Amino acid sequence: MIPDVSQALAWLEKHPEAVKGICRGLERETLRVTPKGDLATTGHPESLGSAFTHKWITTDFAEALLEFITPVDGDIDHMLTFLRDVHRHTARELGEERMWPLSMPCYIDDGQNIELAQYGSSNAGRFKTLYREGLKNRYGALMQTISGVHYNFSLPMAFWQAKCGVQDAESGKEAISAGYFRLIRNYYRFGWVIPYLFGASPAICSSFLQGKESALPFEKTECGMYYLPYATSLRLSDLGYTNKSQSNLGITFNDLNTYVDALKRAIKTPSEEYAKIGLMKDGKHLQLNTNVLQIENELYAPIRPKRVTRDGESPSDALLRGGIEYIEVRSLDINPFSPIGVDEQQVRFLDLFMIWCVLADAPEMSSDELLCTRTNWNRVILEGRKPGLTLGIGCETAQHPLSKVGKDLFADLRRVAETLDGMTDSQEYQQVCDQLVASFDDPELTYSARILRSMIDNGIGGTGLALAEQYRQQLVQEPLEILTADALQKEHDASWQRQRDIEAADTESFDSWLEKKA
Repeated sequence: MIPDVSQALAWLEKHPEAVKGICRGLERETLRVTPKGDLATTGHPESLGSAFTHKWITTDFAEALLEFITPVDGDIDHMLTFLRDVHRHTARELGEERMWPLSMPCYIDDGQNIELAQYGSSNAGRFKTLYREGLKNRYGALMQTISGVHYNFSLPMAFWQAKCGVQDAESGKEAISAGYFRLIRNYYRFGWVIPYLFGASPAICSSFLQGKESALPFEKTECGMYYLPYATSLRLSDLGYTNKSQSNLGITFNDLNTYVDALKRAIKTPSEEYAKIGLMKDGKHLQLNTNVLQIENELYAPIRPKRVTRDGESPSDALLRGGIEYIEVRSLDINPFSPIGVDEQQVRFLDLFMIWCVLADAPEMSSDELLCTRTNWNRVILEGRKPGLTLGIGCETAQHPLSKVGKDLFADLRRVAETLDGMTDSQEYQQVCDQLVASFDDPELTYSARILRSMIDNGIGGTGLALAEQYRQQLVQEPLEILTADALQKEHDASWQRQRDIEAADTESFDSWLEKKA
């Protein structure tokens, strides 16, 4: 089932310098909660700076949903320490509130009471809030409170020069984009390994269903927790971040132009379902538009091709201009065993897996085959630890034991690990392989199995609160290592000044500004 990567791995072993200089970045989301574990109803703390313009600390869907962002970094330890410093600083500024350490939300009484993220009075700030209003009206606010970690990854120019013979980013944009699309297609085919190893949302609080029936065969505990005994990541299931209307968009990952064309078409395609919501009610905007996607970011994908945008530029126009610059991996649950939601082992695994995905052959995929890959993902998401579980390839009916496929994949990853370790005369990547491959023989080692044991004993609330309190104590007591109090204060002040400048520069009403954006 695993493609034959031996030639590509032999090439890598001869050109180890091609992967020297990988760049990464992390984005971590977390809900602010009260000491009792309820969703915080306070606004985003002003002492953290402007959520609209701060470089490192912002909000996602709701005022209570923090998002931390690291700068692009070539050093794993430095990146994780930077992220930890942001957590340390935030923990000190939150007073009695805690950061929720799980992907699925804490007890939430009524989804409509979740306050949308606020970004000030500028047209651009109001646009961001209105987009979230549309998300709430389309999918419900609860789905948007699910948290995750995004991992951004790019290969050095030396890789593309050695592998594809390109000179630079501009002249090589098509070859580089084709390489990243190969990575993405392999990710769709084999990325289920991420929720298998690191999925950490096998259960939900009953309040998440808001009284609705679910077709999933949940088991229920006395404290009102619903779980599936072999599930890995309910966050990635149909209960979580999915949008059924998006599965028919015909978006494929074979080349830049067809990908961007399909994305742009979705933004212009009217939706009967969303037209029923309407655009206005009692003088209040309800969504940006009634199309299948309000904006490109509404496409819920487990991985995205990205390029840093210029002012006023859409993500797809940025891709057309310069090609794919980096990849955003979006399938990581919050790691409940880390105070910062992610750890070094996961980053090193993702490095290895991304390199393998870009090296392995990846035949082009039709939109039908893309839908077929979802079958494997769903199987792993809902019953990944089930004894004897099998997976298929694309739309074929032949089945292969998950444990064998996983171990075959790791045999390749270990060769990549030896190449990376050889450059630093260390064993760090190989140790990651040795630690994780054991999970295919013993699923009890996976994150989902480990966290489920605690949840069955203590409930989601008990597990989440105990970890939140433990991490709060830890982070508050630790000194900053990279950021300084002065640097944090400067960014705080600068972020508020940037917001004021943007607000002062507005010259037209929101409605007329919005019309031009349509």
